Amino acid sequence: MSIYYCYYINKIEVLTVDKQKTQGLNPYLPSWEYIPDAEPYVFNDRVYIYGSHDRFNGHVFCLNDYVCWSAPVNNLGDWRYEGVIYKKTDDPLNPAGNMCLYAPDVTVGPDGRYYLYYVLDKVPVVSVAVCDTPAGKYEFYGYVHYADGTRLGEREGDQPQFDPGLLTEGDKTYLYTGFCAKGDKSRYGAMATVLGPDMLTILEEPVFIAPSEPYSAGSGFEGHEFFEAPSMRKIGDTYYLVYSSIVMHELCYATSKNPTKGFEYKGVIVSNNDLHIDTYKPAEKPMFYGGNNHGSIVEMEGQWYIFYHRHTNGSSFCRQGCIERIEVLEDGTIPQVEMTSCGSNGAPLIGRGEYPTYLACNLFHKDEAMYSGGLWMDSQFPKITQDGKDGDEETGYIANMQDSATAGFKYFDCQGITKVKIKVRGYCKGVFEVKTAWDGEALGEIPVDFTNVWTEYTSDIVIPDGVQALYFTYRGDGSAGFATFTLE
Repeated sequence: MSIYYCYYINKIEVLTVDKQKTQGLNPYLPSWEYIPDAEPYVFNDRVYIYGSHDRFNGHVFCLNDYVCWSAPVNNLGDWRYEGVIYKKTDDPLNPAGNMCLYAPDVTVGPDGRYYLYYVLDKVPVVSVAVCDTPAGKYEFYGYVHYADGTRLGEREGDQPQFDPGLLTEGDKTYLYTGFCAKGDKSRYGAMATVLGPDMLTILEEPVFIAPSEPYSAGSGFEGHEFFEAPSMRKIGDTYYLVYSSIVMHELCYATSKNPTKGFEYKGVIVSNNDLHIDTYKPAEKPMFYGGNNHGSIVEMEGQWYIFYHRHTNGSSFCRQGCIERIEVLEDGTIPQVEMTSCGSNGAPLIGRGEYPTYLACNLFHKDEAMYSGGLWMDSQFPKITQDGKDGDEETGYIANMQDSATAGFKYFDCQGITKVKIKVRGYCKGVFEVKTAWDGEALGEIPVDFTNVWTEYTSDIVIPDGVQALYFTYRGDGSAGFATFTLE
């Protein structure tokens, strides 16, 4: 792993200038790593990512054990693998490992230790593990319970627990949970439960802080009701509830001056198919194959970021983490941001050299495909994927580029580019159009032909100087695999 990833970083360094030593890209982890549901936290000048762990070509969500990655807060292009921090078989309820570890969260307890909260996929209770360091080996600690020992989620009248989110203040830890599908009248919304200093015992019983769809009338949450993925952050004296809404592809937020009541819906921070954004296309046109979303916000060196995930491999169960810079305005609001390829970089990528196509932030076909909840897309749609099996350290690429399939990359600072190269394979015969807008005129074409190995094709194409998006649209017969593009 380390050899591959050092190569990846060094390759990007070749493209950088001046003080930029590495570049933050989307996805921010290697293309073979699938960590959705990320909760980012800064400990000792490093940001640590705690998420669930999908398996490439997995048949359900979250098949792998928990792992952790971290990066220095001043270099979000330098991610380090911290290893497996918790195995699914470490929970006493799961000795055979036949239950999956769903989305976790971590908080620092009053004793200074790190507490990992999670839910297994077939039980309604919240499990807790503990560690002395942010990314060491976590050991099972216990289950969240009432004072009489009854586990939260198992008392009559309890809602099943799901997607724990944490915020610790002094001796109190606020536990946020919930899963509320549209139309399900048995689920009322996001819950807040207050725990004592032992991190397990309930001091204040669950209350609902954001409504589910059947109970949202007059709440201000209409159309963006709580679905899952509650995550809490505090900015100044204001609590920010980040959550996934019933439309799934968006991460929304609500705010309050109290951690357990009074939350008001404020807006969307990011959508993993770029809906609602009208800065470069119609607001309700999807630009990526979206699905469920989960993540949160974090501040590093005065800059705020949103961590979220995208869907790959034509599957609901193969998700990768992405980052975007966000702005918290003086009035406390957070404008929605676009999905980009440059992610945390804070500036356009260098507009020369070779880039892998798995960095695409836009990917679509003439027959738009919205999330349907199914395992596989129809075979005509393009998808980011890899060869081999889960854990193979190899570079991802785009498969199934059929006629009209378009891959978009944002943004590049191009200067003096007169030649574009692409690497393609597959039973295809046609051209790749190169554009600077998804619906723009082609600047030029790169012809491609049938080949069963990665083959480089080149055309003289002038890219206008300045900051540009780049779009590659395939026109022709068959299906092309698209690995890299080079700007010269």
